[in-house]
Amino acid sequence: MDPSTEPAADAPSPAPPATLEELSAAVLAVAARRSVRDVLQTIVSTARNLLDCDYAALGVPDDLGGFAEFVVDGVSDEEWDAIGPLPRQHGMLGVMLSDPTPQNLPDLRQDPRFGWWPAAHPKLAAFLGVPILDGDEILGAIFLANPHGRTVFSDADQRLLAVLATHAAVALTNARLYEQGRELTLVQERQRIARELHDAVAQKLFSLRLTAQAAATLVHRDPDRAVAELDEVAALASDAAEELRQVVAELRPIELSRLGLAETLRRRVALLDRVHTARLTFAADDIPPLAPDAEEAALRIAEEALHNALRHASAGTVGVALSHTDHRVRLTVSDDGAGFDTRAAGGASNRLGLASMRARSRAVHGELTVTSAPGRGTTVTLVVPAGGVT
Repeated sequence: MDPSTEPAADAPSPAPPATLEELSAAVLAVAARRSVRDVLQTIVSTARNLLDCDYAALGVPDDLGGFAEFVVDGVSDEEWDAIGPLPRQHGMLGVMLSDPTPQNLPDLRQDPRFGWWPAAHPKLAAFLGVPILDGDEILGAIFLANPHGRTVFSDADQRLLAVLATHAAVALTNARLYEQGRELTLVQERQRIARELHDAVAQKLFSLRLTAQAAATLVHRDPDRAVAELDEVAALASDAAEELRQVVAELRPIELSRLGLAETLRRRVALLDRVHTARLTFAADDIPPLAPDAEEAALRIAEEALHNALRHASAGTVGVALSHTDHRVRLTVSDDGAGFDTRAAGGASNRLGLASMRARSRAVHGELTVTSAPGRGTTVTLVVPAGGVT
């Protein structure tokens, strides 16, 4: 063969069609803006399949020495149960979260930076780890172990894994920007409400106070005029109440009018699932329409219960469900968190917002039950009549 016709030793060979198809699936998963957990799982599974190895994993650190997300491919549920809790940021995992240099090792166990494994952990030999970067910030790391038919990972393997790490960075950055945008929207909405309350209600309340003071000074000196002033007080109070009612009506989440209760809840749960370490799930029957006030009550009660589960109960899993039986719609929010003693005095109830949840339930002729015990999680159930209260 004429040497001039041979390809250069470092020339990349064309990617096989299967490789391109799997890369395309990973890219589309990011573009589809599915939950971060699903996107990362797709990327990890794609990496393991394309680079043909026993194990693949991806970790996104939290601020407490553990991982906010840790997804794997190649380990069964039974093996995970035997391994135990999620890993901490130690050993080579800790190295990859502090050093942006890829790690390509012939045997992880022989590296002096290797830490330790639980007894049931699979044995990893050849190891390839690539950081997930957003500029200079390390968002996480993706790594593979035990390639098939070869003793080490190649440079081409490392380049391909770096491509997938880039897509993981896009998914994580999108999730962060989405949450920041949502927080900004909430701040702007609070500012708008404050302006509305000041412009529409505060001025009428100020006039009402002045008129009431005038009436008080006239009670003995000019009773007839005092009566007229009190009539004006009543009219101003009625106007203020109506203005306040209109402002409150505008606080109804726009998603409820546009999407309905089930889809609004599904999106809220999906968002929380992306940004919290807990695993959140949502399930819904084909429920009948509810009146606007009943939909809003159900949404607000669900939000309060979710806040309690994630912020106070340190739940690992939270489930939200909507079901329909006998002209009644049932909302259930259950978690496996710390729980509390429902028989205790009102302090715990006040902290957890149970009083406001019960008030919302009564306002729409609903039935609210809260089942909990220390160490046994909490279940909040709301049942409202289909059609609600208009």
